[in-house]
Amino acid sequence: MKFERKGMVNLYKNIIFETKGAVAYLTINRAAVLNALNGETLAEIAQALDKVKADPQIRVLIVTGAGEKSFVAGADIKELEQFKSGYGCRAYVKRGQEIFRILETLGKPSIAAINGFALGGGCELALACTIRIAAEKAKIGLPEITLGIIPGYGGTQRLPRVIGRGKALEMILSGLPVNAQEALRIGLVSKVVPDDQLMKEAEKMAELLCKRAPIAMRLAMEAVGDGIEMSIDDALSYEANMLAILFETEDKKEGMRAFIEKRPPAFRGE
Repeated sequence: MKFERKGMVNLYKNIIFETKGAVAYLTINRAAVLNALNGETLAEIAQALDKVKADPQIRVLIVTGAGEKSFVAGADIKELEQFKSGYGCRAYVKRGQEIFRILETLGKPSIAAINGFALGGGCELALACTIRIAAEKAKIGLPEITLGIIPGYGGTQRLPRVIGRGKALEMILSGLPVNAQEALRIGLVSKVVPDDQLMKEAEKMAELLCKRAPIAMRLAMEAVGDGIEMSIDDALSYEANMLAILFETEDKKEGMRAFIEKRPPAFRGE
């Protein structure tokens, strides 16, 4: 599948949003501050996610950071430091959680192309993505403890679900980052590639996902995301329900017909 540029949408101050064929790209564009997240940037991310969710032509989202050093180096500490009460901080953090939850439940797979530092909010942004691919130079961690606080955009909840409780507690309590190879070993990322191959690898994965049935991918992500919170019996019933729904779709008919006819399926999301 060849990606043809549909056009760039760059109406933002802190991010770049563009599409190529069925793939959308969201780049955090604050390289001067290592792409740190502030409230304005989070609001722009939310707007971009709304576009991805609403556009049926977009099948996959790639998230990355501008420049050569950083994916996202964390939250904007200068902005956070201004909060003088827990109440103000809580409202700010809850909004960030809501935006990352939108990403996590987008209904379309997202790929974090981790091109450097993914610390604090950057690690949490990557954790909210469906798949994480890291460049060899990547450093990933949750250093909030060194500031006397804890992660607030879902790090204490998503990290243990991804890598297990023990290792997650070690990373959260020590505040120490892991390198790309260690991230791969513990399951924090699914692949590590040379720095100059990162976007090529992310696009290769996006191209593969674009060939899959969109409804089936959405329900598969829901089955995993929701089922992990259920008892095994309830989760198995949930899985069976999802499969039953898919048997009513045109994509199911196309997929099985294509298999019998020994040709690639042409899924339409119907």
